[in-house]
Parts: sequence; structure tokens; C-alpha cells
Amino acid sequence: MEVVITILALLFVAFVALGVYAGIKVVGATRRGVDRTITQARRTVEETTLRAKSYGQPGVPGELAHLRLTLRTSMRATQDALHAGVAEDASLSESLGLFERLSVHGRELDDELKRLEREPDRATVASLLPGLKERTERITHSAESLRWAARDRARQFADDDLDALNAQIDVEAGALRHWTVEEPSAQTPTPTPMPTRAEGSAQDRDGERGRSAEAGEAGADASPQAITAADPRRAAGYPWQKSARPETTN
Repeated sequence: MEVVITILALLFVAFVALGVYAGIKVVGATRRGVDRTITQARRTVEETTLRAKSYGQPGVPGELAHLRLTLRTSMRATQDALHAGVAEDASLSESLGLFERLSVHGRELDDELKRLEREPDRATVASLLPGLKERTERITHSAESLRWAARDRARQFADDDLDALNAQIDVEAGALRHWTVEEPSAQTPTPTPMPTRAEGSAQDRDGERGRSAEAGEAGADASPQAITAADPRRAAGYPWQKSARPETTN
């Protein structure tokens, strides 16, 4: 009984711990989602404000807002392109590392531009604008180089895959259209038609008449030959034999 109670207590503690862990995970995911939403909303509001300043305020404030908007737009587009491409192409991880280093310079420049927006000395800020523009152009140029290189690489892979797919489809289409009708071979003998009964009888009669005519011609040409005794003197002998002498009578 005590063992059963202990097992039940352990199961209860395990379920409570699992519930607490799941609750913490849910709260954490919810908090991250809320933070992400708040960050995105803040970013949208800030970019909208910068766009309004860049087009609505002339002079130094408008220039600073335009530089910040250009920098943030270029960096965000490159970040999205690299993060989307690295999931399919692992070789972009090095490019992503370079972009992280570039992002450090981008954040420093954005913070500096943001501080200069609140600077009351407009003349000093105006003197700094050429250098700030150059830094912005260098950072955005590097970001755009990475972004377009990643896009060109992805497009080249897509083109290569499409070319290979088109080649396979052409081969398959040719195989589907390849049908032939086998023609009879020229060496196959043509079967001779069997003669009818009347034709067979006529052929048999013609064959018998032909054989009879040949037998008659052979009998007419053959004549009896006289049988004579062989001359013993003409009998061939061996070279070392002497010729027989004729007998004499007294």
C-alpha cells in the first residue's frame, strides 16, 4: 500500500513539474512574441517618422533623417536576404558573418545620426554631413554588394536547376513520342502456297511422263557391247618383272 502511495505521489510531482515547465515555456514564447511585436511596431513608427522628416523638413534635420532611413532600409533588406538564403545555401554563413561585422558599424552610425538630430548646433552638424554621407554610402554599398551577390547566387542555382529539369523533360518527352512498328525481316522466307488437288494431279502426271521419256531416251542410246578376253601380254606388270617368252613347238 505504501508503495502505491509513493508511486502516485511521484507521478503527481512529475505532472506538476511538467505543467510548470510547459507554463514557463508558453510564457516565454508569449513574451518573446510580444517583444518582437513591440519592436516591430516601434521600428515601423520610427521609420515612418524618419520618412516624414526626410520629405517634410528641409536642411540639416531632413538630411539626417534621410541618411538614417537609407541606412536602415539597406541593412534590413540585406539581413532578410541573407537569413532567407542561408537556410538553403550553407555557404552564405560566411557572408552572414561579414554582415554581422558590418552591422556593428551600421548601428554606430545610426546612433550617431540619432544623437545629431537632437543637436542644437546646426552649423556644426552641417559641417559633419559630408563625412556622415560618405560613411553611409560605404556601409550601404557593402550591404548591397552582399545582398545582390546572394540573390545572384540563388538565381543562378535556380537557373541551373531549371536547365537540368528542362533537359530531363525533353528526354522524357522524346521517349514518350518514340513508337515504331516492326517491319517483317527481308530474310524471312515467304511461304509457298499449297497447290490444289487438281493442280497436284496435273503435276504428278507431267512428272510421270517426263520420267518415262527420259527412260526411253536412255534405252535408245544404250547398245550392247562385245565382251572380249583380255590380252595377257597387255597385262601391266611390275617394272622388275621379265616379259614372258613365246612357246615354241618342234
